[in-house]
Amino acid sequence: MKKRLGVIMDPISSIKPYKDTTLALLLAAQEFEFEILYMELSHLSVLDGSALADTRMIKLFDSNDKWFEFLDDGPSSTKLSDIDCIIMRKDPPFDMEYVFATYILELAQSQGAFVVNNPRSIRDCNEKLFTAWFPELCPPTLVTRSHNQLRGFLELHNDIVVKPLDGMGGTSVFRIKPDDSNAGVIFETLTKLESNYCMAQKYLPAILEGDKRVLMVNGKPIPFSLARIPAAGELRGNLAAGGRGVPQPLSESDLKICKRVSEELVQRGLLFVGLDIIGDRLTEINVTSPTCAREIDLNLDKSVGTIFMEALKSHLQV
Repeated sequence: MKKRLGVIMDPISSIKPYKDTTLALLLAAQEFEFEILYMELSHLSVLDGSALADTRMIKLFDSNDKWFEFLDDGPSSTKLSDIDCIIMRKDPPFDMEYVFATYILELAQSQGAFVVNNPRSIRDCNEKLFTAWFPELCPPTLVTRSHNQLRGFLELHNDIVVKPLDGMGGTSVFRIKPDDSNAGVIFETLTKLESNYCMAQKYLPAILEGDKRVLMVNGKPIPFSLARIPAAGELRGNLAAGGRGVPQPLSESDLKICKRVSEELVQRGLLFVGLDIIGDRLTEINVTSPTCAREIDLNLDKSVGTIFMEALKSHLQV
């Protein structure tokens, strides 16, 4: 009997198949002869203490024209504990609906499901703030609501980047210098008049060489990163913000960062993680739905999806 893998993701009809990491993982799962059950966040529920989902059997294709086909006539109510493994691949924003979903998945976990990544750790490890567990790897960093503290940080470092803690894809990221007349407005906007936390980091000129995405599977780094190089006149390297992706081998400093964070990731049940590294500094740890596998695969003998499924099978003892 085939093992069953459930996936929670954004609507599959709206993805870009040529670059979608979730599709890459699911194609690998099919190669490993898993039956795939598709669901979205809104399909999760709890009935009398049982974690459930309305699931659809799905087949995936590596094609830009037709990349999925449902194999059933409609959704079926399924106990999540009856699914061998569930991968959580819903993109941020990490709002309260996302938090509630992690509680449902944690309940499913207590009832026997294996969930990747660990739902409690998804909830605990904010992708920007989690870097504070590794301060020696990071640029000078401040997390605060206080405009006075932000101004002091700017005065100390002269050139800083500020961003919201719940942002994604490079949204609402600003570079500020001491003579920037808009600094006060930016601080007010990001903190919503000192009611929300934001992050400030010393600006790293190495961003011009790329914001590197390093994927880690079960605590081990994929040997190539994707350096996301900002477009001309742009601060952000994110592909969603117009950056250009260039695969490159991991540097010695990249490997040192990976080694330092590895044990913590494994202990927290974070099987699939994306580190963001600028120069030799760690800037973010992405645990919700890391991307860039498709671009990195172009330089690998063994795909990220295959490496992921091998790690998954070892956890499932298949």
